[in-house]
Amino acid sequence: MISFVLSVEDLADTRFAISPIYQTVLSLRVLREPGLYALHLPWRRSVLGRLDAPGADLLMSLVGPDRAVADFLTPRPTEFVVTFEEELAAVRRTPPDVVRRDVLAVYVRGRLPDNLQEITADDDAPVLALRDAVCDHLQRYWEIAIKPTWPQMRLVLEADMTYRARQLAVGGARLLFADMHPNLRWQDGVLHIDKMIGRHHVAAAGRGLLLVPSVFSYKPAPPVSPQEPPVLAYPCRGVATLWAPTPTADATAVTSLLGAPRARLLHLLAEPLPTVEIARRLTVTPSAVSQHLKVLHATGLITRARDGRHVLYRRSPLGDQVVGQSAEQ
Repeated sequence: MISFVLSVEDLADTRFAISPIYQTVLSLRVLREPGLYALHLPWRRSVLGRLDAPGADLLMSLVGPDRAVADFLTPRPTEFVVTFEEELAAVRRTPPDVVRRDVLAVYVRGRLPDNLQEITADDDAPVLALRDAVCDHLQRYWEIAIKPTWPQMRLVLEADMTYRARQLAVGGARLLFADMHPNLRWQDGVLHIDKMIGRHHVAAAGRGLLLVPSVFSYKPAPPVSPQEPPVLAYPCRGVATLWAPTPTADATAVTSLLGAPRARLLHLLAEPLPTVEIARRLTVTPSAVSQHLKVLHATGLITRARDGRHVLYRRSPLGDQVVGQSAEQ
């Protein structure tokens, strides 16, 4: 079990961040152990044939036998949203002793692969060469496997953070962490993360807690090293919608009444969603969605409420009746 000790000031400094390099690195687990990530099998099939085999093998070797990932590959984001290139530049600046420490840490319960044996050398030159090679392969992997769908991934991540912000507002830190994953437990100022490889306490000590939603996590993923500041990558909501086919119009009475675009929109709003997420799921522009939302709200078929910087839309009771009656016909 890994625990983060958080003071009142640390809770006040708890924040979210979107990290493209976190998604890139954590996706390597899907390539290595697809059985744990059934939702991502369509994505995995689409990228496997386009990867450079030696480069993919080197990157996947940085995922340990217990699925831990070397910490230096996921630098702590310094802003709410950073670019992949900014994060990769931070990885390229990692000192050789940190690279060596982090790679050995993920293989503490297994034999080091042959292509990582140079990490044990006393000379820093082979360690730096390995670090630079990894960065070069990460750049190519990002461009092939993640960058084409990054806009959709980012919208899913933002939608998750909107939901988490509401949980925090309604129930505080206790509800935020209780609703995030069964392995998380908040008690007496300590966030406990169960079923981890290591067993250590990390005092935030004024550094706060950084929460990073991930589409490729199946459970919370804190840093392996206790020397790293508190960061927690966690599974975000809505991942299944990434690879799901675009919903089709409901060919029923509600379509005749409202038209196909508004009927699809009304069926989609069984849960609160912001405009950008609705647009992503329907593969249309936010401005087009806004026009339909305005009409549906004016007719009382949907409701809206502000949540931070987003306005969330949801079917009203009248909208539920229209959809229910349509489904019965």
